[in-house]
Amino acid sequence: MAMSTDFLEAFAKLPSAQQKGVRMLIAKFEANPRSPGLNYESIKAARDSNMRSLRVDQDYRAIVLRPNKGDTHLLLWADKHDKAYAWASRHECGVNPETGAIQIYSPAPGVREPQANQAIAAASLPDGPFASLKPRQLMRLGTPAAMVEEVRAARGEEALDALKDRLPLEAHDSLFYYLAGDSYEKVIRDREISDDEVDTTDFRKALLRDETRSRFVLVHDEVELEAMLNAPLERWRVFLHPSQRRLVERDWNGPVRLLGAAGTGKTVVAMHRARWLARKSPGSKKVLFITFNRNLAIDIRNNLRQICSADEFKRIEVKNLDAWVYGFLKRSSYEFQIVYGRDKDAWDQARHFQPSGIDLPIGFFEAEWEHVVQANGVTSEEDYKRVSRVGRGVRLSRAGRAEVWKVFEEYMLQLAGRGLKEIEDAYRDAVALIKAGNSDQKYSAIIVDEAQDLGSQAFRLIRSLVPNAVNDLFITGDGHQRIYGRKVVLGQCGIDIRGRSRKLRLNYRTTEQTRAWAARLLEGRSIDDLDGGSDNNSGIRSLTKGPEPLLRNFDTREQQVEAIVQYLKNLPEPECRLADTCIVVRTNVERAAIEESLRAEGLDVVQIDRDSDDRQEEGVRLATMHRVKGLEFERIVLASMNANLVPLKRSVDAAGDNTNRTAAETMERALVYVAASRAKKELLVLSYGSPSPLLGG
Repeated sequence: MAMSTDFLEAFAKLPSAQQKGVRMLIAKFEANPRSPGLNYESIKAARDSNMRSLRVDQDYRAIVLRPNKGDTHLLLWADKHDKAYAWASRHECGVNPETGAIQIYSPAPGVREPQANQAIAAASLPDGPFASLKPRQLMRLGTPAAMVEEVRAARGEEALDALKDRLPLEAHDSLFYYLAGDSYEKVIRDREISDDEVDTTDFRKALLRDETRSRFVLVHDEVELEAMLNAPLERWRVFLHPSQRRLVERDWNGPVRLLGAAGTGKTVVAMHRARWLARKSPGSKKVLFITFNRNLAIDIRNNLRQICSADEFKRIEVKNLDAWVYGFLKRSSYEFQIVYGRDKDAWDQARHFQPSGIDLPIGFFEAEWEHVVQANGVTSEEDYKRVSRVGRGVRLSRAGRAEVWKVFEEYMLQLAGRGLKEIEDAYRDAVALIKAGNSDQKYSAIIVDEAQDLGSQAFRLIRSLVPNAVNDLFITGDGHQRIYGRKVVLGQCGIDIRGRSRKLRLNYRTTEQTRAWAARLLEGRSIDDLDGGSDNNSGIRSLTKGPEPLLRNFDTREQQVEAIVQYLKNLPEPECRLADTCIVVRTNVERAAIEESLRAEGLDVVQIDRDSDDRQEEGVRLATMHRVKGLEFERIVLASMNANLVPLKRSVDAAGDNTNRTAAETMERALVYVAASRAKKELLVLSYGSPSPLLGG
């Protein structure tokens, strides 16, 4: 017995008594699929002659496909009797003769025989973007034969979207990319469609294909079945898009880089990759799953626990990198205390050595320390005189570098005198210990998520933890979401990704309207691809549509809060819980002020701080833009989007020269991009006084 995504969604909506009935039906089927007690019934109005009805109880039916050949049955739908039969009257299920994938689709009324569409006369070609494609080409793009004529008649994106709910997912995806400018050959190449001969009667073999597995799962045992039926709507646990599965279940001959905009499923792919590698991990070795954000590490650990067996989960270690380094150095009797960011007292002392004869902006020294000295592991004046400063906004002669180095030298002396090391220094010290043999090399592979938040020293450490080998490193990231200012060139850290770089282009989380609004924040900005090249969000699209983001400006903060309170109180219950709405602001001061006002209005408020968000706790969520990273909500309210707050004036002004200011402004825009892209259904953008220039006036 195999189950479709449609069936699981329908099952989730059944009353508990009928869910129990479906479980009993499946158990009876597994015991004897030909048992007369299953009550197979023909469906006269069914489009597909192989569809049958199975009795759940007096009022409910399950729709199953009973192929003419083989013993693999497909559970397709479950509902009240009349609604189940109506579903069967609209849908067909079969193996695509070109791709070999099992597809569920809903042709236009009156189109009965798929074969009738395979010989459309050239004279009948409609005038549309798909008209030049032959029927066989459209089928290789995933179009069912019975819907070829409809697709060829579609005249643009709006017409294609009208077909979306009736087409198989891979057909709509492929046609969208073709419409967006990809060649037919590129779409086929990206989908990795083989030229193998297809047996359209062999459903068992078809179930093994990636595109089938994106909407069907073959049930192997009762434990797996119960896990699926207990959480049927969390489809990411079972179903991966074919483009994702091809990344997960594959032996890569070295490090892999996976790019993708917010919401494209990079973390989902990374988790399934970790699970797949854990199954293959030799002996006692583990898969290390690394991320920068502590909140995200907690969520990933919880989600892996859901998708993995107990044995698989034991073979995966999830850590944010700083926590891993701290634990490793502590076990190695490390003598220094680690500081994150600059130590203020030490930095203030070092600033006394700032050269008076060189006119440098106030933000120059800290930026130079972070992006040149620490990023390149510079520890001496001679190293600093030789190191590349490409991309820095201020040119320095050798004599100028010598003067500037005095500040950095004093800072290092101040840190040493206090028994302190910055985290970048700790990364280097950890690498030295590993090279000296202080690590037992207990990892077979490493998964890195949110790679854009990690710098060069972090990746040199990661590279040292596993040897160069098949499946050694799997790295996901997106430069558009860089909110901590670190940039990295993987190739300079000993990580060669040439020929092993991929990009996800489907957004599963955010509506197209919200995605497009967020993406415009970074249009025209230089965004890197984590390896010295550039990246952009062209070709990204969302699977869902929704309302345009609502932008409103108020005279005062109090009026803004009144609008938020009214919005929250008008949310329909019980389907819209306050816990599924998050108010996001730029600063802690603004967060505290809004929290006080909301509590005064009698609303429950849960502040998202350092720990993972427990959605069982009642109350609207409140977070800064940094803290909401890695989470998602049905509704996001971007509040206090005011001039001088967004972008934050003091952060941009402190950057110093024009190059650093541009980078700071881009990072501020990335913060808003990250926050906005947390929204699954609705985005509200509120401001008071003068609105942020990012809102376009």
